[in-house]
Amino acid sequence: MLSGYIFRGTLILTAFAALAAGQAERGTAKATLRDAKGREVGTVVLTDTPRGVLVRVDAKGLPPGERAFHIHERGVCTPPDFTSAGGHYNPAKKHHGFHSPGGHHAGDMANLVVAADGTARAEVFVEGVKVAGSGETLLSGDGTAVVIHAGPDDYRTDPAGDAGGRIACGVIQKQ
Repeated sequence: MLSGYIFRGTLILTAFAALAAGQAERGTAKATLRDAKGREVGTVVLTDTPRGVLVRVDAKGLPPGERAFHIHERGVCTPPDFTSAGGHYNPAKKHHGFHSPGGHHAGDMANLVVAADGTARAEVFVEGVKVAGSGETLLSGDGTAVVIHAGPDDYRTDPAGDAGGRIACGVIQKQ
């Protein structure tokens, strides 16, 4: 009789371990956005899903208007111009923009709309990328960063959508 309880207990523990392992494969990362003067202007949380990454941004203190919002190829954010983050995250070597016939960069995202009070909250889905797991991830190699640009992305001009300078940057880091 006791062996039946031990067996059931082992099955339950095995199920919990499998569930925890599945959750561990779904990575979560966070980036703290800073402006050119080093002030914190927001956070970005990135969460793996079965088909890509859900990106949640909550920002403040930004100039109102439409702003390009991208994942960049290096996890370095050196002010004031943040060029240290490199170009857009683009492991498949595609052209820039959702309107490009050759596809778009993996790091291309929809423009972020900043309200008149300087705040922006949005959720964006980035298909085909992942925070954690095997193969190419946002945390692989030199890591990656999220960048907010001074202007909107036109979704077609290579290499960065004619979006202007970089006004905020955050290194994507494992949670």
